[in-house]
Amino acid sequence: MDRAEWRYYRFWYIQALTTKTMKKMQLLWEIVEDNSTSKGRLFDYFIQTLILLSIISFSIETLPNLSEKNRAILVAFEKVSVVIFSIEYILRLIVSKSTIKYIFSFYGIIDILAITPFYLGGILDFRFLRVFRIFRVFRALKLVRYNSAIKRFNTAFRIV
Repeated sequence: MDRAEWRYYRFWYIQALTTKTMKKMQLLWEIVEDNSTSKGRLFDYFIQTLILLSIISFSIETLPNLSEKNRAILVAFEKVSVVIFSIEYILRLIVSKSTIKYIFSFYGIIDILAITPFYLGGILDFRFLRVFRIFRVFRALKLVRYNSAIKRFNTAFRIV
């Protein structure tokens, strides 16, 4: 294979990789950010359910007479949920148009404040920051504008 052939095949190989990568990024964006698709809504519902369960878990963890077995279950759930929230945060960074804008956006700050106590737990006691997870529920409000029934109701209300 001469140099020209190698460049030709290399160009098409890179082009194919770029196309595959772009398709994967588009799919990832649809799942993470576009809650008008079924996959996006499922992802949002999963995260919102995990947020609510995490808040309930945090509340139960503060009970004084909690058995060690139950406390261990809650700690394990906390670890799993923080790992999932961390993956979600990383995915949102990957699919955002501007990583810096997302990091300093309202949701970006809430997301990082919600997972920081877990990672800094060995150094300082930041458990009070876990309360910021409740702010993540505000993402549910984004679903309202995509609901077609609410759009129809809004349109009918404007007509009347």
